[in-house]
Amino acid sequence: MSLKAKLEAVIYAAEEPVTLNQLAVLFADEALEWRAEQQKLAADAEASTAASGEEPLLLLTEDSEFLQLEPGAEPAADAATEASIEAPVDNSTGAPAAAETPVADPQSPSIEETSAEEPPAEPAPEPVSSESPDETEGSETPGLTAEETAKQAARQRDREVRLALRELLDELVEDYANDSSGIEIREIAGGFRMATKPEYHDSVRTFVKSLKPAMKLSLPALETLAVIAYKQPVTAPEVNEIRGVESSGVFGSLLARKLIATAGRKQVVGRPILYKTTKEFLLRFGLKDVTELPSMEEFEKMAATELEETEIADAELNATAAEETEQENSVESGDETDNAENAESPLAPDPAPVTAEPTAEAAPAEDANTALE
Repeated sequence: MSLKAKLEAVIYAAEEPVTLNQLAVLFADEALEWRAEQQKLAADAEASTAASGEEPLLLLTEDSEFLQLEPGAEPAADAATEASIEAPVDNSTGAPAAAETPVADPQSPSIEETSAEEPPAEPAPEPVSSESPDETEGSETPGLTAEETAKQAARQRDREVRLALRELLDELVEDYANDSSGIEIREIAGGFRMATKPEYHDSVRTFVKSLKPAMKLSLPALETLAVIAYKQPVTAPEVNEIRGVESSGVFGSLLARKLIATAGRKQVVGRPILYKTTKEFLLRFGLKDVTELPSMEEFEKMAATELEETEIADAELNATAAEETEQENSVESGDETDNAENAESPLAPDPAPVTAEPTAEAAPAEDANTALE
């Protein structure tokens, strides 16, 4: 499967607009592989074009200069051009020289000595790097640490992934933009999403109005339908026995919604009516046939898994509640201890008892009594 098809499938299946960041996380490696393949194909095509192309035509003039023409081009046939090619050119002035027959004179200097020296060849221009600014920016810079180099390489990789994905998304948008498709890919809220084209909204609105309202089933109806689906064909008394309650009213609701239908009568005493599921049941639940219903073993595993998850959640809740209770108790006990300490040791200590000392007036009286004794 191509990367373009994968992007199309993801955009179609997503309910919310798919952003470029999400696609870059999902298809980073594949985007880089696709980009490398495209670059290789482009290089091969350029090499094949260069190998099969014609060589440029060269014209030799009397002053030993080459005129390069593009492949397939023809030289001008006017008289001025022919005259300039046939007539010798004076290198010093650049004008055509007089067409005189040279006389061989042993004392005169040779033509090679008298000809003006050719100017020195200009130095070849420095080759211009064909790398894009992004590639130049992503190249390693000397003097960076290993961590900075890794970050720079990661940024360059992410940039290449985004460029590749953006190119594929633009191709998808262009493919859906043609007149033969009733769907288009829009860029909405920073992401991409499939939608119907505005010119077909009337048809879509008419179809939506023709749809039936969503079906809602109560828990007893779901239980009854499940018993019929797994035990069909089954009678109403058998369903009542399995459920443990009367289900006659539920049967009427399921029959009205065409989820079940009669399947003859059971050859027993009383010949009760047999019931089975219908095609509408398969359509509503997206089943190919009743064999795609989960088996009892799968239900047991699902029930066991759900029970285990419930027990774990209850244990976590109990542990959290116990921790909170313990913290509250510790806080309350700390408050009680502080209150008791405050009661035993008041902030202001009681003043020490003061012993009355005899005053100066009482001292002579005591001395007089002593003297009388």
